[in-house]
Amino acid sequence: MNYDIKDINLAQKGKLRIEWAEQDMPVLRLIRARFEKEKPLAGVTLAACLHVTTETANLAITLKAGGANVALCASNPLSTQDDVAASLVKNYEIPVFAIKGEDNETYYKHITSVLDYQPNITMDDGADLVSTIHTKRQDLIERVIGGTEETTTGVIRLRSMEKNKVLKFPIVAVNDAQTKHFFDNRYGTGQSTLDGIIRSTNRLIAGTNFVVCGYGWCGRGLAMRAQGGGARVIITEVNPLKALEAVMDGYQVMPMAEAAKIGDIFVTLTGNTSVIRKEHMEVMKNGAIICNSGHFDVEINLTQLKELSNSKRTMRESVEEFTLKNGRRINLLGEGRLVNLAAAEGHPAQVMDMSFANQALCAEHMKKMAGKLELKVYDVPEEIDSQIARLKLKAMGIEIDILTQEQIEYLQSWELGT
Repeated sequence: MNYDIKDINLAQKGKLRIEWAEQDMPVLRLIRARFEKEKPLAGVTLAACLHVTTETANLAITLKAGGANVALCASNPLSTQDDVAASLVKNYEIPVFAIKGEDNETYYKHITSVLDYQPNITMDDGADLVSTIHTKRQDLIERVIGGTEETTTGVIRLRSMEKNKVLKFPIVAVNDAQTKHFFDNRYGTGQSTLDGIIRSTNRLIAGTNFVVCGYGWCGRGLAMRAQGGGARVIITEVNPLKALEAVMDGYQVMPMAEAAKIGDIFVTLTGNTSVIRKEHMEVMKNGAIICNSGHFDVEINLTQLKELSNSKRTMRESVEEFTLKNGRRINLLGEGRLVNLAAAEGHPAQVMDMSFANQALCAEHMKKMAGKLELKVYDVPEEIDSQIARLKLKAMGIEIDILTQEQIEYLQSWELGT
């Protein structure tokens, strides 16, 4: 078995951590039990480009239990948990190509290594597998029956490919499942981003001006958690509806040019580029903290930050202090990459349970629908979304009402009214 990891001797530590996460992933556990019996992915080679964490490990183990031949690489150079990678290789015989801190060349070499397995299904977190297949590995397109996508950023890229009629195989947008973005993006990103900031800085959140750039589901979650920690939360937005919602939720809303002057901590979560740029950095407070929790490291203009600076030094793990030519200091966390994974452990297992249950069931769906889907980005089937929600409630020991026959007929009728 081929693999490229940091140290195989880390496997025992990784195995214990994988088992710890598995305890909080009951939905995926139920799916795994069925997969072991039915083998719905038998004969499928599945290439996954995901954050190599304990939760992802449980997904990979579930997919293998379903009969798939799985190969895994990292979707971010700083998010890999090296002990988890070692355990997947040694204890579960799943080839992994991921090393925390790998350079850009190694990152793409690892993507190529996974694609060398000639996958039938791709599983992406940011669409790097799909884009690489379409640009550099077009020889693989005929073999691929479809793929899944985990993130908002990846879905944006893929919908752009569909719109421009260059998408060569169907994709299911797992990110857009209600049991994914309502929970993973909001509660997962909210908690884990704050966790990354606190771990890397050990700063008090209470009393700070905490600037959240973007009020999508990730931004909503972070704003809620920062406010709960005692921060004065400021939202910056370009979408008038989201800005209005932020106002109604009780937050200050202002342009980035104004927020830059008063913010203590800045977090970008937009999926766009250069959200924090030169004109903002030039007016920031001395000692301002900036970080990103969007998928790619483009939301903070790092080139301009370096051009504005006279010097840089590493103050703590995951904290780089840039001294600007105007004498002020700006602290960058996690190299501008996903701070919740670069400086912490990413989302808790309880919320990834639903996200990765979606991934497993959508991989099964993709195999069942092979050859029947158009070259487009599909929503997660409603029955999968509902099934996962029901299983999650059951695992939490929660029961809900069901509609009576009278209520069903009422909702389906146009004749009944006042």
